[in-house]
Amino acid sequence: MSIDLDPVRRIVAQDSGLASVAVVRADGTPHTSLVNAGALDHSVTGVPVVGYVTYGQVKLRNLRARPATSILWRAGWRWVGVDGTSELIGPGDTDAESLRLLLRAVFVAAGGTHDDWDTYDRVMREEGRVAVLVEPVRVYGNA
Repeated sequence: MSIDLDPVRRIVAQDSGLASVAVVRADGTPHTSLVNAGALDHSVTGVPVVGYVTYGQVKLRNLRARPATSILWRAGWRWVGVDGTSELIGPGDTDAESLRLLLRAVFVAAGGTHDDWDTYDRVMREEGRVAVLVEPVRVYGNA
C-alpha cells in the first residue's frame, strides 16, 4: 500500500517545491539543506515517492550510509512533512538515458520548467547530479 502524496503535490504548486531536507551525518547530528523537491512515481517500481536532485560527495556518502530522510515544505502557514528512506540513482546506478529522463522528471515534479532541456541535461551530466528518491513512511502537516 502506498502513502498518499497529494498534500505534497498541492503545496509544491504553491511555492515551486522549495523544501528543507534533513539527513544524518556520520556523527549522528542532523544536516539540513534547501532543495526543490516534489512527488512523482518511482521510475522503476511505479510507487509514489518524493524526489530531489543533489550532488556533493559528503551528502551522497551520508545518504548511502544512513538513508533516513525528512523533507519539509511550507507555503505561508501551511506545511507538509515527509519522512522516509532515500534511494540514490545517479551515474553508474542506471543507464545514461534513464538517468537523464529521471532527473528531468524530478525537476518537473518539483515545479520546474526549462526552455533549454539540452543545456539542462548537459549541466546535470557534467555535475554528476544524482536523483534522491524518498519512499515515504509518514506524511504529516496541515496542508
